[in-house]
Amino acid sequence: MTTTKWTAPKIRGLKGKQKIAMLTAGDTTTARLIDAAGIPCVLVGDSLGMTMLGYDSTIPVTLEHMLHHTAAVVRGVQQALVITDLPFMSYQASIEQALVSGGRALKEAGADAVKVEGGAMRADTIRALTANGIPVLGHIGILPQSIKASGGYKVQGKTDESVQQLLDDARAVADAGAFAMVLEGMPSEVAQQITTAVPIPTIGIGAGPLCDGQVLVVSDVLGLTTGHVPKFAKRYADLATTMAAAFTAYRGDVESGAFPSEEFTYRREKP
Repeated sequence: MTTTKWTAPKIRGLKGKQKIAMLTAGDTTTARLIDAAGIPCVLVGDSLGMTMLGYDSTIPVTLEHMLHHTAAVVRGVQQALVITDLPFMSYQASIEQALVSGGRALKEAGADAVKVEGGAMRADTIRALTANGIPVLGHIGILPQSIKASGGYKVQGKTDESVQQLLDDARAVADAGAFAMVLEGMPSEVAQQITTAVPIPTIGIGAGPLCDGQVLVVSDVLGLTTGHVPKFAKRYADLATTMAAAFTAYRGDVESGAFPSEEFTYRREKP
């Protein structure tokens, strides 16, 4: 485990040397535990729109939401690189808008880098952000911010034409200066082609084992996700069951009068 702060150049330098673990977080407590586990990258993903804010997609998430949650994560981290998603329509309108949003993420929330969705079409934006001191994590494949246009979360790279587009997008993102890129929702062999083709680390989510690293949503990892769980999401704990049992036991103790007992009660000191 590293004993110093992770930076974008250090993460880029892991290409071909070490697989990179990344998890999402949106609060201080979770971020602190992830950091203590030695995970080098924490992503404040706009997936918090669903996992923490109760929306049915990432579309309603605002920049203010992301700044608020990113600042909370930063307060819990000492070593990990904190990357925040720039949410829908906080960077698409113009390069100037992207610079303002990215600058706020670093200056106000304390993020170390930002993530933007899109390939070749986003190259000029990535180039402008990196030229102005804002490290960028790219994101190609399934683009959650574009699900209304694409018709849903559809696996990419199923046709030769689609594979070529993904390769072109990956090269454009790398050439524009991104330090790494997320590959979401594509066959493993396509992700492998991309990983071989670009000089920066690829971080897979639903893209198989041949990427340079992996990222998962922390609520999936902890078994807190309700409803549909993606095929690629491995559950490492069942905290939903544990938490439900704790809440039920607490309610029972309160209703019966068993809590608070003497152990949990303050008493006036005798003179």
